[in-house]
Amino acid sequence: MLDVHRGHVTRSRDGVNRRDFLRVGALSMAGLTLADWLRMKACGQAKEGKATSVIQFWMGGGPSQLDTFDPKPEAGSDYCGPLNHPIPTNVPGIRISELLPRLAKQADKYSILRGFTHNDGRHETAAYTVASGQIPSADVVYPSIGAVMSLKKGYDAGYKGNLPPYIAVPSSFGWFSETGFLGQKYKAFATGGDPNDDNFRVQGPVFPGRPRATVPFLWPPATKSGTVPDKRLHQRRTLLQSVDSLAKQMDKEPTFQAVDSYEERAYGLVLGEAKKAFDLSQEKKEVREKYGRTHFGQCCLLARRLVENGVPFITVHCGGWDTHTDNFAAMENLAPPLDQGLSALLEDLAQRGLLQSTLCVWYGEFGRTPKIDATPPWNGGRHHWPFITPAVVAGGGFKGGSVLGASDAKGEYPKDRPVYPWDLVASIYQLVGISPSDKLPHPQGCVAYVTPLASGSVPTGGLLKEIM
Repeated sequence: MLDVHRGHVTRSRDGVNRRDFLRVGALSMAGLTLADWLRMKACGQAKEGKATSVIQFWMGGGPSQLDTFDPKPEAGSDYCGPLNHPIPTNVPGIRISELLPRLAKQADKYSILRGFTHNDGRHETAAYTVASGQIPSADVVYPSIGAVMSLKKGYDAGYKGNLPPYIAVPSSFGWFSETGFLGQKYKAFATGGDPNDDNFRVQGPVFPGRPRATVPFLWPPATKSGTVPDKRLHQRRTLLQSVDSLAKQMDKEPTFQAVDSYEERAYGLVLGEAKKAFDLSQEKKEVREKYGRTHFGQCCLLARRLVENGVPFITVHCGGWDTHTDNFAAMENLAPPLDQGLSALLEDLAQRGLLQSTLCVWYGEFGRTPKIDATPPWNGGRHHWPFITPAVVAGGGFKGGSVLGASDAKGEYPKDRPVYPWDLVASIYQLVGISPSDKLPHPQGCVAYVTPLASGSVPTGGLLKEIM
């Protein structure tokens, strides 16, 4: 574990400081059920923006900048290792890692943020900073982008879709409370399961770090493939209805009748017509193979289907990027699915006329140390490095074929045009029609803005106007 103190990165002997973990709101880890989501619809009017949907690709653990979108072969083998032959893209002057040949052919569709930076090298607090655009505080826990989208573009704002406005594929954030002070009403609905499984089904609530079998009464155990058959879902539904029947007879208030309605519609999403959005078997074999028959590739394909169904915010979580040990062996496994899945999605969205209205953002909580740690037990590993964090944006009002900012010769620090997490978050809000100076409803009546830019309390490079 690496800690950051006053701008210096050091390795901690005792791992994560749990007090710091709690301070950024490691509260509830449970996803919501579909019935929960359906109770939240309300009338309202949403602001217009260029982007109607956002796909957030979260690379849990933190990917290396040098091994993806900011190669530095001139820095020498101590920094680039065996990846010393970056490849040109279809945009003159832009080159990326040789591990990403398919994405090199789609560079005209995305922009690389090579000055994306912050100074937090701990997973929990860094994830909070990047995913919310806020600085961790002991006083208040702010919501993530997805939760704010669920508030501002979801049921409270007049969203009429049959699917939840915020969907996580396959699981929601586990590092912190993604909804902050907004509360569980705006939490992501997590699909669970593996979209690459031929028997993939939406499974309902997911408890990060806990096997589903720990709550067998609330949810039937999955099969060996990790899916829950429709028969078991029907059995669970019948059981719940039987348990509820006596209480329902005792109380005929409209509230209980509404619960029945929400539950009915929730099961409609899992068992009825709406479940077709999650049914990847409807895609042609060649389409599925184009995305890659991998977990990440099929998550990308599912994200496209959710966009087509009008879902405002989708998070695709892909872990495994915490490459402290033998970084380059790990990259040989991590990069190909990323390259195939993301490149296929960008091309597919463009061909379907959806890229202009679908904002895509790819990143993790931080980057990796530019200098390779060849000493045992790391054996060529890279550690936490927040000062340059790889990030890519595409569609939804972001221009393609550009590089914004630059890192120094070794990929250690920003050299030109720094972009801070709140700058990127504010730019995303701007493109979806949410003002970066909008206020959030705080339960204690405190003044809370969607980004800290409104308070003028943070350093900033400003909105990403160069590529908007």
